[in-house]
Amino acid sequence: MSQQQGEKLVTIGADSIGTLPPETLITGSILGFPAHDGRAGALGEVHARPHALLEAPRLIIQLSFMTEGGSAVDQAVLADLSRRLGVAPPQANARHHAMKWGKGTLRWERHTEFSSYQWDCPISPRTGKPLEESPFGNGFSPPGTAISGTRVEIRKWSSATEKLVGAFDPASLGYSVVEGGRAAVATDFRQDGDGLTRILILEKDLAPARIGALSQRLIDIETYRTLAMLGLPLAQSLSPRLRRMEDRLAALTARMRQREKHDSRKLLSELTELAADLEADAAASLYRFGASRAYHGIVEERLETLNEAPMAGYETWAVFLQRRVAPAMRTCRSVEERQANLSRKLTRATNLLRSWVDVEVERQNRDLLASMNRRAQLQLRLQQTVEGLSVAAISYYVVGLVGYVAKGAKPALPGISSEVVTAAAVPVAVLCIWLLVRRIRRRHARDDAGIGTEAD
Repeated sequence: MSQQQGEKLVTIGADSIGTLPPETLITGSILGFPAHDGRAGALGEVHARPHALLEAPRLIIQLSFMTEGGSAVDQAVLADLSRRLGVAPPQANARHHAMKWGKGTLRWERHTEFSSYQWDCPISPRTGKPLEESPFGNGFSPPGTAISGTRVEIRKWSSATEKLVGAFDPASLGYSVVEGGRAAVATDFRQDGDGLTRILILEKDLAPARIGALSQRLIDIETYRTLAMLGLPLAQSLSPRLRRMEDRLAALTARMRQREKHDSRKLLSELTELAADLEADAAASLYRFGASRAYHGIVEERLETLNEAPMAGYETWAVFLQRRVAPAMRTCRSVEERQANLSRKLTRATNLLRSWVDVEVERQNRDLLASMNRRAQLQLRLQQTVEGLSVAAISYYVVGLVGYVAKGAKPALPGISSEVVTAAAVPVAVLCIWLLVRRIRRRHARDDAGIGTEAD
């Protein structure tokens, strides 16, 4: 039996959460009180990845496709499979779904950047061939490019089935005892002719739920270690670029140390360009490196949960993967750290060069202000000269007017000489005009002082 009697697939909110008794259906109320909108999702997340109930002998094939979180293509694939089986397709916002496929079951699950399709079916104890055809035939339309493929064969542990371990490559064989000695797991982490990684589970009296949980952990290890390794090619491609950036930064800082005068603005432009290139690379690799760390963490958790004991003469899965995957993860972390360190150095160099540029600008401003001050002094002298000339010119016109008045008044006052009156008016006119100009200048000075005080 692959499922317990009396159980059925229950949908909570948007997700099919597996086989649960009907009475566990989450409702929108608690003792008649309205429930929070997020309650169903929060409770359903605990059951988001139910383990299949499996019994030996059985075959599991899981394919994982990169979908970048998009669900439209997955929905189209599932809708097509559902039509072929004559069953209802999953809801549009579902993340999990299961459907019967002959004597087996096809399970779909959507993850952050990939989706998985897992099919299990009984196999013949003698031939090891499935009793039903796989759904991944010519009529299956993949939702994206395949990133992982796993073939898990579950057998009863006996001296005859132990011989199946001999089909694996001994150079990379991981063979260990799990479940307190009640099961053994083996794989060489290599792909067969179909591109699937082969895994063998030998079990002795394990409950169907334990077999399902164990097989899911092993599949997770293979899937997530492949996804974690996607960061390595990116790190290897970024490493030479980082080296060139480091060399360029060293050359720029060396030019900054030179005693002879250098073009600070040109250096600042080159540093800014270098920083822009670095930040572009860091932004492009941010998600991939973060995802690799998360996937590697999942792999380590699954390996720890296995609680392996080594078979005599063989390595455990954890030891094998630690020697292969850990260096790749250290390479990714090293590139990330180099990016962060180079960014800090670029920031310091840019700030230092900006300080130099600011000092240079201040020096230029000082010279400009000094030049403006000299020009203002020249303008003041010119203004004083013009004021002196203007006093003389205005006085000349005023004296001329007095002369005209004296000449006009001569018939009425025959005893007064117009020449004497004109001559006497000259010092008086000059003094009055000079005092008037001086008063106007002082008033302007007071007004300017008042404006400056208000500005302060």
